[in-house]
Amino acid sequence: MERLSYDYFVFPGVTDRALRRYRAFLQPPGRRPRFPREAGCSCRGCSLDDVRHARDVLEKVLRRLPPRPRAELARQVHVLDRRYAERTLPDPLAPHRPWRSNRWWWRRQADGPEGT
Repeated sequence: MERLSYDYFVFPGVTDRALRRYRAFLQPPGRRPRFPREAGCSCRGCSLDDVRHARDVLEKVLRRLPPRPRAELARQVHVLDRRYAERTLPDPLAPHRPWRSNRWWWRRQADGPEGT
């Protein structure tokens, strides 16, 4: 699926990289809130530095996979989504932002360096 995709952000190996990035963001133990950070570069490799973009890529992949692989990946992503929701804070200004994402993982507070 990755090899056949015409999407710039979906390329061979991206599912593994995005999943690793999502796990790494949630890896530090503890209960302190985590704050996603913007990627320093918007190229398809560097954009995964932003965990929210990594989650976007996982969503794209999930939509295009056949049923069995989709279910397997969805189980892993669902567990990480729960942890992401627990470790990040809702952004009270999200409804007022000009870009207003419809993806819940973009409606979380994201200012400051990651993890502080």
